Amino acid sequence: MACADDVAAYILERRTPLTAMKLQKLLYYSYAWHLVWDEEQLFQESIEAWANGPVVPAIYERHRGRFRLENWPWGNPANLQQNERETVDVVLSVYGDLGAHELSNMTHREPPWRDARTGLLPGQRSNARIPDSAIFEYYDSLYEEAQADTDSS
Repeated sequence: MACADDVAAYILERRTPLTAMKLQKLLYYSYAWHLVWDEEQLFQESIEAWANGPVVPAIYERHRGRFRLENWPWGNPANLQQNERETVDVVLSVYGDLGAHELSNMTHREPPWRDARTGLLPGQRSNARIPDSAIFEYYDSLYEEAQADTDSS
């Protein structure tokens, strides 16, 4: 299993430059879809429901204060297994052309982030973890809907 630094390095190897916010959202979507497609974590670091959407705090600590990122020297893209690279590549093809704020707004409409922030005011700081079970349940339901639509066509 890769670590979040390795996945960040792989993403920035494929898409550069990126804003720190966009990197965070691409990490989240990569994690979510890997959980559904491979039924395993993409990395072990936690994902938290921050005010601007899902964030991997371990990655944030490295890019804190930087808006634009061009590389990620803390990770090694070669550490990703083939199935992990495939997940990230699909996520980049689907989400990669969307802007950081658009990705953030998308996560705000989705139950895993919203539910983790239950009881918090908009913009309020939080380090509430987004549970894997919530991520899996939501994105698996999207995948099942897409499969059903494909089967009925």
